[in-house]
Amino acid sequence: MNPVLIQRIITPVAGALCFLGTTFLLLEPSRVARHLGPRPQESGAVVTGPSWNFVNPELDQLMAELRSEKELLARKEQQLQELAARLQAERAEINQITQLVHRMQAELDKNIVSIKEEETANLKKLAKVYTAMTPEGAAAIVRELPDEMIVKIFSFMKEAETAAILESLGKGGTNDARRAAEITDQLRLTRVRNASSNAPRP
Repeated sequence: MNPVLIQRIITPVAGALCFLGTTFLLLEPSRVARHLGPRPQESGAVVTGPSWNFVNPELDQLMAELRSEKELLARKEQQLQELAARLQAERAEINQITQLVHRMQAELDKNIVSIKEEETANLKKLAKVYTAMTPEGAAAIVRELPDEMIVKIFSFMKEAETAAILESLGKGGTNDARRAAEITDQLRLTRVRNASSNAPRP
């Protein structure tokens, strides 16, 4: 048989067979999928159907991590808010304590008798006079003086001397005893302040 004739017969037949094979594969998508590789569902992703039905495990994992970080940030923010509230409460408490200390200091300063330099010489003379007197005689005079003056004079006397005069003053009755106690307390505060102000600084 003529080779040219055979080629003319085989070529159309081969083309027809290729056409039929291609058509068959297109009509059987599952076969095409087997040749092309694993289906998308096998990798965990669903990409068929509408876009809102797509499933991507990596995207889901990313969303889960974002939600976890958001919850963590929310907890930290809550902790910071609680810390700020505690700090504000402590600051308010410190302010109250500071104001209380200032009031106590003002009250203490009011009860402490201050002595001016120009008074020192006269007060020392009066202290010597009261020291030379009997406790009863000094108490009778002290009873007529204001408390502030008494404290100033007693500041230049020894404790034993002032104690004897205050003891005699307190025997005059309830009011005199109360007054002697007040004078004693003011004298104590004054001596404490004088001792601290005269102490050498480090």
